[in-house]
Amino acid sequence: MRLKLTVPRAIEQWFNNLEKRPALAVTVLIVCLLLICWVALGWNLGNIGLIDETEPLFAEASRQMYITGDWITPFFNGETRFDKPALIYWCQAIAYAIIGVNEWAVRLPSAIAAIGVIALTFYTVQWHLARKDEIEQVIRPHRRYLTAFVAAAVLALSPEMIIWGRTGVSDMLLTGCIASALLCFFLGYADNLKFKIQNSKFPNTWYLACYVLIAGAILTKGPIGIVLPGIIITGFLLYLGKLREVLREMRFLLGMAIILVLSVPWYALVIWRNGWNYINAFFGYHNLERFTEVVNGHSAPWYFYFLVVLLGFAPYSVYLPAAMIRLKFWQRSHWRTQERSQQLGLFAWIWFVAVFGFFSIAVTKLPSYVLPLMPASAILVALSWSDLFPQTRTQNYQDNSFSPTSSSLFRITAWVNVTFLSILAVALFNLSQILGTDPAVPNLHELIQQSGLTTWGGVIWLICAIIIAFLLLSRRWLPIISINLLGLVVFLAVVLMPAVFLMDRERQLPLRELSAIAVQAKQPNEELVMVGFKKPSVAFYTHDRVNYVKLSQEAIDYIQKQAAKKVQPPSLLLLTEQKRLLQMNFHPDNYKSLGTKGAYQLIRVPLKKTKPAKSDIS
Repeated sequence: MRLKLTVPRAIEQWFNNLEKRPALAVTVLIVCLLLICWVALGWNLGNIGLIDETEPLFAEASRQMYITGDWITPFFNGETRFDKPALIYWCQAIAYAIIGVNEWAVRLPSAIAAIGVIALTFYTVQWHLARKDEIEQVIRPHRRYLTAFVAAAVLALSPEMIIWGRTGVSDMLLTGCIASALLCFFLGYADNLKFKIQNSKFPNTWYLACYVLIAGAILTKGPIGIVLPGIIITGFLLYLGKLREVLREMRFLLGMAIILVLSVPWYALVIWRNGWNYINAFFGYHNLERFTEVVNGHSAPWYFYFLVVLLGFAPYSVYLPAAMIRLKFWQRSHWRTQERSQQLGLFAWIWFVAVFGFFSIAVTKLPSYVLPLMPASAILVALSWSDLFPQTRTQNYQDNSFSPTSSSLFRITAWVNVTFLSILAVALFNLSQILGTDPAVPNLHELIQQSGLTTWGGVIWLICAIIIAFLLLSRRWLPIISINLLGLVVFLAVVLMPAVFLMDRERQLPLRELSAIAVQAKQPNEELVMVGFKKPSVAFYTHDRVNYVKLSQEAIDYIQKQAAKKVQPPSLLLLTEQKRLLQMNFHPDNYKSLGTKGAYQLIRVPLKKTKPAKSDIS
């Protein structure tokens, strides 16, 4: 039985007319990239509530900035928030001004940053291959545009990019600035000859863009915004023995002045206003200590980022080792003799290794830290797959002369792809047994089993594994790329998106509903107290300050202290888990229930007659 795969053939037909109808080809590419970006990053972007714990911290701090007009010091819940610099707050606040205070505005900066990197990755890869064709004096538009398209699609449809591109925190904005700065550096470095002839006193346009984007990265997350690009660019130039030469043509001192002029003023203002409190909190705790010590319990073993890249760049991550070995990065003399425009693979290799190594050394570890290496991963994989694409219009996609069959490495990697997808399918079939418990969703396992989503997910990846195995046995190499991409699209649409809505309904919707009740029921000067957990989304949805109390006994003591004051509000609102409310052992007539949603309950506690019964809290 012959397997018919229509997508690769349709792509072939699109690009068979590149030479005769370039306008149509460009239009098709733009439409395809827009569709991919919409599916990966725009579809239902704002239709899901904010996810505790981190996202609402940014959202509410940006809302405070928007309504108060204080663009210098970020605040959350009445207190300064020095975790991150101001750029992410500025972007979200501007989005609030344009489309209103909502989830779309919170996540829009992340989505735009991701789309920007995807577009620039496409441009860089096709530019690199166009220069290669010029050097070799051939015309291969099929390979040039298909490779660029695959690089952009792989990047857009990788789990890490999808997750953080849909989350309103600073990580994707940082990645957008750093990755775009690095791509701009390479384009400026590789295309500097024309500018060099003019003997200008200023760096070329791409170098200028690199400096501006580095300043943006510094304003997004601090010193890492210049340290990481600096390590990558310096390592690349040292390897090629061109450090002094390129620094001169980059007008390095002028570039540093541009970066300082753009990034330092806000830091000067926030330090002038907050003094050592900001210096100690941001530079000390959130930068130095995160690198040298475990912060907030975010420790992990040395191999942590191997797992993060394996899953965060799945299913294409299995091709990364072969893609990196293919470059023969150890042949320094070979790379030093290459034209600058042909060193993109080496640059992506150093980019990947530098980010991976830097954060592996850091003591505090989080999955989002290695997000900046995803564009490099996409470039590496796409360049390794470029050998599969037809070289001229007369060749088709089933011509084995263009497949790397002479190398057993490709076949081994493809079979690893089959094995990985099979393991992933088995894991999804048994996910309800693997998952831990979530206090906010006590019946999580039952919900997963009833939804059938994990079963569908397992079926999708098992079918992909079987098809790829069939293609390998049939010696049809190119469709393997399409199967991996299509598998991720189907998995996103059929499993991931419904799963996100399910978790939002069970985990976050109860808090949003109780927040709405609290807004309607709140009396003048009435305080909202959250007991036993900290959910910042309540502060965002109530647009009010929330007093967080960790323990039930502390809450009882706090209520009694408030009741003993001479000047006091008549009551307070208390939001807690139902089981914890039972532990507090209030007299039935000492509070009024305002709402019960999911695992949470909102009550009003009159202060003048509040007499909690003797607590049996252990």
